[in-house]
Amino acid sequence: MPLRITAVDRIPLNLPFHPTPRQWTAREIPGWSIVEVCRVRTDSGLAGYGETLPHYTWGRVSDEAAARVVGRNPAELLGDDSLGAGLQMAVYDLVGKALGVPCNRLLGQKVRNACPIAWWAIDMSAEAWASEVRSALSEGYTAFKTKHRPWFDIIEQLDALNAIVPDYFRFDSDANAFLLNAGHAVPIMREIERRYPWVAIFETPIPQSDIEGSRKIKRHVERPIAMHFGEPPFMTAVREEVCDGFVCGGGVASILRQGTLAAEARKPLFIQMVGTGLTTALAMHLGSVVTMAQWPAVTCMNMYVHKLAREPFQVAGGFIQVPEGPGLGVEVDEGVLERYRMDPPYEHPKPRLLLTVRRTNGHATHYASIWDCWREFGRGNEPVDERGVRMEVRADDGSPEWADLFGRAQAGVVRE
Repeated sequence: MPLRITAVDRIPLNLPFHPTPRQWTAREIPGWSIVEVCRVRTDSGLAGYGETLPHYTWGRVSDEAAARVVGRNPAELLGDDSLGAGLQMAVYDLVGKALGVPCNRLLGQKVRNACPIAWWAIDMSAEAWASEVRSALSEGYTAFKTKHRPWFDIIEQLDALNAIVPDYFRFDSDANAFLLNAGHAVPIMREIERRYPWVAIFETPIPQSDIEGSRKIKRHVERPIAMHFGEPPFMTAVREEVCDGFVCGGGVASILRQGTLAAEARKPLFIQMVGTGLTTALAMHLGSVVTMAQWPAVTCMNMYVHKLAREPFQVAGGFIQVPEGPGLGVEVDEGVLERYRMDPPYEHPKPRLLLTVRRTNGHATHYASIWDCWREFGRGNEPVDERGVRMEVRADDGSPEWADLFGRAQAGVVRE
């Protein structure tokens, strides 16, 4: 008798972050702590598990998708990205368990037994970055992906790391286009190259639609440039030689397609899938069959106090062994599911924070939202990579002064 899905349980959790990421993500992505676990049950008693970050995912699991799979043979659903992140992951876990094989056997020909992985951190003060790098080194990581933001002095930040990183450490500097254009980008990127040999990758320094600007950067910068797959279109990116490799994400079918194209062009890539241990397991299975997945994967697993797995992944020399057990090869800790289960509404309270960007000339700009800050810097209304600049984050202290300034910042950017 074929295997049939009988039910899909969707279990929302509020998983805590470690202290440093909890402090700095509060400005921007507090909702990443909410994880929806999908448990797909069958008539045989087998169950598959997956997870979705509903506030940051390539595809949420819809009520329609959860209802659509009931009564189906899970093997019929392989490669269907429309299921959404957690449900698709659970289907692969389930089919692998039913066949007694690891997920990579369902994905393609295995080309590596261990995959590189990077520690991830959002933009922080120089001291906080240094703390994160020490944690990464202590846990066996040799690569670090983080955010280059114009409201921090990148030279000050990298100087703080220069004293503690070993020669083998590698750093991915992701500007998310905040360097604006080649005229701004080239000087700072070349200075970083000159000062810090361990900065290995520049990711999306300027808007990826700026083909001519990207070509100019490639002509003047020696370190590899990474771009998110899809903009500009793949053939344009290869023909115009705007980057050295790619950031790949999305569902299983999407990543396998991107990996096939990158292999034809001989372009390295890294897989970026955000989540805890379940997401990391799937990323390792994908990385084991995608031939050009040679750059460290990014899953952000390091932020979470609990990884949902009974046996946490061990990082050694910057690599994780690809799980060999059936399915994802991860045994889910049901106790953690009960401990951190949350009640609706499945939202994270957004703290009231006043963000102040200060410059050495005494000028200060106040924002009530990080997205106001993104807009102003993204439009070029603030200086790019000014020395000595820093962001201060102030929670509501109950004072009339704080309330007055926050209220004015809500109405519009306040400049002193």
